[in-house]
Amino acid sequence: MAKPIPRIGSRRNGRIGSSKNARRIPKGVIHVQASFNNTIVTITDVRGRVISWSSAGTCGFRGTRRRTPFAAQTTAGNAIRTVVDQGMQRAEVMIKGPGLGRDAALRAIRRSGIILSFVRDITPMPHNGCRPPKKRRV
Repeated sequence: MAKPIPRIGSRRNGRIGSSKNARRIPKGVIHVQASFNNTIVTITDVRGRVISWSSAGTCGFRGTRRRTPFAAQTTAGNAIRTVVDQGMQRAEVMIKGPGLGRDAALRAIRRSGIILSFVRDITPMPHNGCRPPKKRRV
């Protein structure tokens, strides 16, 4: 008599299917991109896989209100809320861009209760940039 093959997705062993939110992520990286027109907050695990993201546009801000510090604060709060539920306790913060939302987003991240290991500014700086166009002849 043959042995019955146990099914992986059976209800008896409690695993019906793999859920995306079932992952426990103790440590992650928070990327804040603050441009003059928008603020985008992306949260990844240490390998760089995106867990959660939010932007001022997806939070319901339109037009010139997207660039405000309040919009950046709301954006950071929305992105962090989902990862705190998944168990994130520590994070590194990478801030890029010259926008108004830099400080407000960082303030919202600090207020969320996540322990920050470091905050790094990764705004690209030209080391003399592109060659300028030649002067206009009159």
